Amino acid sequence: MKVEVKILSIKTVNELDFYWSNEDFVLLLDRMNLPDADKLKPEELREMLYMAITDFEPEESAEIVLTYKLGERLSAGQIQNIANDMLEEKVAEQYADPSFHYDLFNINQLLFKAYKGKFPNTEASIILMEIISKAEEHIEINKEILTKALAQSLSERSIIQRLYEDQVTGKETFGDAEKIIWKFHLKENNTYEILTSKYMIEKEDIENGEYEAEIHFFEEKD
Repeated sequence: MKVEVKILSIKTVNELDFYWSNEDFVLLLDRMNLPDADKLKPEELREMLYMAITDFEPEESAEIVLTYKLGERLSAGQIQNIANDMLEEKVAEQYADPSFHYDLFNINQLLFKAYKGKFPNTEASIILMEIISKAEEHIEINKEILTKALAQSLSERSIIQRLYEDQVTGKETFGDAEKIIWKFHLKENNTYEILTSKYMIEKEDIENGEYEAEIHFFEEKD
């Protein structure tokens, strides 16, 4: 499968303003012993949460926020370990299972801002990419296709090329593509906005902004 690719832009951000809702802030404030936060004005909730967070030791706050967001997916022991590691390590980049990186990024940055830099700063990349299939039949664009198309613009030093060479070339299955790209959506006319970790894709990794990519898919051998 061949596609024409054009990287239109890539920018770095350290916060995603759509991740946390006012309801999240109210529920977190309740867990931090500040009930009735729903009576506050919406514009006051974030600053109140920052104040509540810093009333606790950093590891304690991290554990509360991690439990709120990931308590159904991780054990209490795992959460405690992550909470302890977060002060020294960029767990949103280094945690073994990349399916957690999106949530860990947002949790880390909430704590980073509340404690004014006591936690490591982590960053995300927002990529605007045009991709046009050269196949006659309609192709449903998904995270695997987007990742494989992007990979062909990246230098050999990039994390994706170093960790996933066999996957991006179709020699092995590529389940982690679902985890590498956090979110994507079609904006207009074959143009997609892609959200991922800067650790995975950063501007300096991109060597070619306009190219034809050949997408190979893994096939089981009899």
